[in-house]
Amino acid sequence: MQRLGQTRSAHRHDHMLLTPETFVRAPLPGMERATAIVHVSPSVGAGFTEYTAEFESRGRLQPAPEQRFVYVLEGELNVLDHALGPDQYAYIPAGLDVGLSAAGKSRAVVIEKPYRPLGALKPPAKFLGNERTAPPRPLMDDPDLQVRMLLPEDPSFDFAVNTMTFQPGAALPGVEMHVMEHGLMMLAGGGIYRLGECWYPVAVGDFIWMAPYCPQWFGAIGKTPAKYLIYKDWNR
Repeated sequence: MQRLGQTRSAHRHDHMLLTPETFVRAPLPGMERATAIVHVSPSVGAGFTEYTAEFESRGRLQPAPEQRFVYVLEGELNVLDHALGPDQYAYIPAGLDVGLSAAGKSRAVVIEKPYRPLGALKPPAKFLGNERTAPPRPLMDDPDLQVRMLLPEDPSFDFAVNTMTFQPGAALPGVEMHVMEHGLMMLAGGGIYRLGECWYPVAVGDFIWMAPYCPQWFGAIGKTPAKYLIYKDWNR
């Protein structure tokens, strides 16, 4: 039960923490038998939009004019003529006439942003993947902090999406402060996040937006690993 007027959610000039008790659901244009929780958008100054799409049986999401990344959280989505289950994902280039459909109740993280060309490079092609089979890489040789890169290391991509898994007690090696902005969805576990000069307890289901140059740090707390899905603008 929510205590009256209390929440862990916070909005500062360079970051936001959104927690499930403050989520508001509303359908977006192009949704049928589906609704969205919009976590961040250009209305707050972000260069991208990220939302959780919740589908009923036979729910649909029409094609987007912008490039789109979809990560399945629950259920099954049909994308690019493939059935994607939990932890599977798809990259859909801008202008491709590809929507999403759900056979049953499903949830997915959706990231959309305008594509920024780079010289004579061709835009990236459509892409499907599975987070569980992406090779893990230790961050700065720390075996307790594993990174999985979900998009190819190709400069034609103007953003990156990774998962990061922290064993209990593991932490980022230092406070980061950089030009990239982030959208972060907690997938498992929890811990403490420093954002700017604030310190927040975070748990599965929380969403964080970090503006460029926002000081940031995370440490995992608890008896189970913490894991999050993280977006950043990249290669530009």
